[in-house]
Amino acid sequence: MTAPLDPPAVFAEFIDRVACYDPTPETGPAAVLGLRTALGEATFQVSDHVVRAMCRALEAYRDPADRGTCTGCGSRRLDENLHCGDCGRLHGILGQVIAEHARRVAEDQSYGPPA
Repeated sequence: MTAPLDPPAVFAEFIDRVACYDPTPETGPAAVLGLRTALGEATFQVSDHVVRAMCRALEAYRDPADRGTCTGCGSRRLDENLHCGDCGRLHGILGQVIAEHARRVAEDQSYGPPA
């Protein structure tokens, strides 16, 4: 089971890890971030350096469930087997193998309707 996150604690730890590298710590806070969750609330005064670090971290984040987009319908609902939850298309190597096999079967006249 995954331990629950404490967002204010995570924010505070991030700020502590990044703030020590601020090249101009004497400039003071550039922003105030407020965070309210079911676990509580916190306010953080952060420098421009920390704001930029947070923005870069958020831009770089990729969700572990992000498996790309369906080439058939454009949906982002690909499961762990690269099966599209919207149109049913299979992607990746498995999808390619199945599609190639289906194409061969469709072109082979011996698979025609029963006599």
